[in-house]
Amino acid sequence: MVWHCLSLPGTSAKAVAEYSSMETIANVFFKHFLISFINTMFFFWAAAILYLKLGKLKHQREALFLDVLPAELGREINGQNVGNFIDHLYNMPVRLRDSLMVNRIRKALELFEVRQNTPDVGSMMSSQSSIDGARIGGSYIMLKAFLWAIPLMGFIGTVIGLSHAIGGMSFANMDDVSAIVGSISAVTSGLGTAFDATLLGLVLAVFLNFPMNALAKNEDEMLNEIDAFCNEVLLPRLNDGAGAGGGDVAAIADSVMRGLAGAQKEFLVDLNELSKRMNEYASNLDKRSDAFQQVVTKEFINNTTQMRTEMQESLKDSLKVVTQYMGALETGVRGLNTVLKELGEKQILVQQVKKKAGSAATDFLLRACADSFNPTTLSR
Repeated sequence: MVWHCLSLPGTSAKAVAEYSSMETIANVFFKHFLISFINTMFFFWAAAILYLKLGKLKHQREALFLDVLPAELGREINGQNVGNFIDHLYNMPVRLRDSLMVNRIRKALELFEVRQNTPDVGSMMSSQSSIDGARIGGSYIMLKAFLWAIPLMGFIGTVIGLSHAIGGMSFANMDDVSAIVGSISAVTSGLGTAFDATLLGLVLAVFLNFPMNALAKNEDEMLNEIDAFCNEVLLPRLNDGAGAGGGDVAAIADSVMRGLAGAQKEFLVDLNELSKRMNEYASNLDKRSDAFQQVVTKEFINNTTQMRTEMQESLKDSLKVVTQYMGALETGVRGLNTVLKELGEKQILVQQVKKKAGSAATDFLLRACADSFNPTTLSR
């Protein structure tokens, strides 16, 4: 195409150079369209994030010029006028009230209003500074990911181009020199196209790296300015009464009274919390005792009912056995009465057998038995 332009009449060298540059740019963006599109999308995404962060940085810079601690409210900040300074901060415009500068000073004054202890306020502001720094550092995670992904995608495009170029090599006919030269020319052309993806990724990464680092540097300087203002302006103006001296007994007594009042307040808060926990524990203990008593009562009632049922069943079985026994006894008595009645109506004859002489005792026993079975004797 370049030689064709050169052959056209009236074509200047400048036009040819411009066309060659446009063709090179077109090759860079369209030879590896997918990789180039992803890299371009990442670049403009990161650029949009940088633009938004730049707007926020300007917003934070505007807050640094606010008069957050006006001198007309008091040359020093103590327990009597700290509320006025807090009200002044809340009366500021909403878009500037949420800045890092105003937010940190507001939190410091609110803590001083409650505790009235300058070292505690200093510790809090130091912790808040670390939190703000970590928050700003975390906002660069996506930018760093894009800065890492853009050249990596370029290398991936290069590897894909190399694989296609090498795969297109063909030396089937070694005798045909023109075919070999054409194949080598195609491979070298493919290699040149393959490196265009890496070139695009590296160029985009360079254009993204410098603005990102410059913006990070400006945000760090802004945080340092906020820390310097808090340490050099805010903390020296805080007066918690701990430095009252110079023979001013009333100031010392007032400071001591405020300290005792604060300690007593903390003690009462802790005591109320302890009392609340003890009440909760006693309530839980009563609930557990009632539940245990209910379980014991239920078990006692169940066991008593079961024992009564078993005793009733046992008594029923015993009565049944006694009834059967009494019935059998009654039947036996009736049978005995019948036998005795039949014996009373009959005579029992006892045949006396002559015994040998000398058996008087045996005869006496036989007569006694005969007399005992005599019906007249039984009737008596």
